[in-house]
Amino acid sequence: MLNMSQTKAIDADVLLSAYTQGVFPMADEGEILWFSPENRGLIPIDDHFRINHGLRKAMRKKPFEVYFDRDFEGVMRGCAERDETWIDEGIIESYCNLHELGFAHSVECWDDEGLQGGLYGVSYGRVFFGESMFSRKSNASKIAMVHLVEHLRANDYELLDTQWLNDHLKTFGGYEVPRAQYLKMLKQAIRD
Repeated sequence: MLNMSQTKAIDADVLLSAYTQGVFPMADEGEILWFSPENRGLIPIDDHFRINHGLRKAMRKKPFEVYFDRDFEGVMRGCAERDETWIDEGIIESYCNLHELGFAHSVECWDDEGLQGGLYGVSYGRVFFGESMFSRKSNASKIAMVHLVEHLRANDYELLDTQWLNDHLKTFGGYEVPRAQYLKMLKQAIRD
């Protein structure tokens, strides 16, 4: 359930500037908090990206139609559907504004019953800053991740930033780098 106190939308220029400096926002009880983790989570876009056997098997069954940017706000709201969330109405408005400007994108898994999962994030330079993912049906967010990586490869992206690393992201080959190294990688990927 979303907290009753909501943040105000963040100006698109402020938000993009923060990303280029390795900083991202999260809402907490009506306030915007800014983060730049000591260790940054990344998912490899190259051959080190991993798809486990179970996911490959699930993908062969083609349980979903995958779309980009069909329902960006719907993906954000799906990501916010949890007991504790950092995504409030101000965050939703902020990223929907970035989406309208062409900087925020979603990857979505649909079936006959509707939107079943996906992810969203910010694209700037040759970096995709992953923000959040959700699944209403098994493997939906994982399948969205595979399609995102395929898209990033095809478009010569250099970095897929996951902010923090967790066990779920490790299954894809996710790893961490220290903040100083991340900032060098980020600067290069934005400049290219």
